[in-house]
Amino acid sequence: MRLLLDTHTLLWWLANDPRLSAPARTAIANPRNDCFVSLASCWELAIKSSLGKIRLAKPVERFIPDELAANDFQLLPIEFRHVARVESLEFHHRDPFDRLLAAQAQADKLTLLSADELFDRYGVKRVW
Repeated sequence: MRLLLDTHTLLWWLANDPRLSAPARTAIANPRNDCFVSLASCWELAIKSSLGKIRLAKPVERFIPDELAANDFQLLPIEFRHVARVESLEFHHRDPFDRLLAAQAQADKLTLLSADELFDRYGVKRVW
């Protein structure tokens, strides 16, 4: 399975946070699954870190590459086709990062790992 981790899912996985659901934890831990982290999530983390809303163990420029490598996660770039797809999405989410994640999950046929049930309205497969 090809999985796209929502930003909170990534953080909860890295922190071994009990808020991460058992199905999501199992899916990430399964070596047969490919786990992706969107560049949109990296951007969101950089913004939230700069605003002091989250504290990362190190600057985002080191945190993201180190954690991707340590967890065998792949970076999902933002491509024009992802951005263009956002235009046709209904406004279930006002958050631009979530809208882009939904567009990427649709375009690349990824299963989204997220606690956010609003993603279901976009017709993407979601595990939680």
